[in-house]
Amino acid sequence: MCATCGCDDHSRTIRLEEDVLADNDRHAAHNREMLAARGLAAFNLLSSPGSGKTTLLVRTIDDLRGEAEFAVIEGDQQTDRDAERIRATGAPAVQINTGKGCHLEADMIHRALHELDDAGDLRRNGVLMIENVGNLVCPAGFDLGESARVVVLSVTEGDDKPLKYPDMFRTADLVLISKADLLAHVEFDVAACMSHIHRLQPRADVLTVSAKTGEGLRAWYGWLRGRSSAALAPATAASNMAESA
Repeated sequence: MCATCGCDDHSRTIRLEEDVLADNDRHAAHNREMLAARGLAAFNLLSSPGSGKTTLLVRTIDDLRGEAEFAVIEGDQQTDRDAERIRATGAPAVQINTGKGCHLEADMIHRALHELDDAGDLRRNGVLMIENVGNLVCPAGFDLGESARVVVLSVTEGDDKPLKYPDMFRTADLVLISKADLLAHVEFDVAACMSHIHRLQPRADVLTVSAKTGEGLRAWYGWLRGRSSAALAPATAASNMAESA
């Protein structure tokens, strides 16, 4: 109870949160309709800072060149460094800077979609990658209109991360355990981490990958194909694929 006016602050906070999320969900539904009309598969990439999302995304675009048309929406509090890395691959990218904000919201994605569309960069039956702001808390509650959620967890972060940030991992369609090339140098129990993830989200797929060595990337690309069959046909050139270790 508020000591000043006698209002119920707790109830007011809950109503405000519900209103914010309801408004976000309306924008997300509109985004989903827009993407479906163009046959676009959209993936929301989420992680803590430094998990290797951008490096993995650059490798994915390079390896699947000629097989898929990618567009990327980059979310960061400041700078366009990651968007520039994506543009260097030849893929179009829109940068969203959230300032003090800790996550992307559906209306931000809506504006970025129109920017890509106006530039002719939303290719029919293509793939849209949304690289969210590095944060394992706030982005979990915000639907962006994506087809699927991919949570990236690096082996340098600790195998108990899913237990510490359960809401994020409960929303995951896929968890990528990244930087597998560093497993020999860190204390990270892959089996324990997978157990924690499946305790929270039994239906989540889990893959161990390394953008540096190519380990697990064939499985990652196979998962993408399964989730975006119209956008990604089976590879015809073995040279475009990374071999799993």
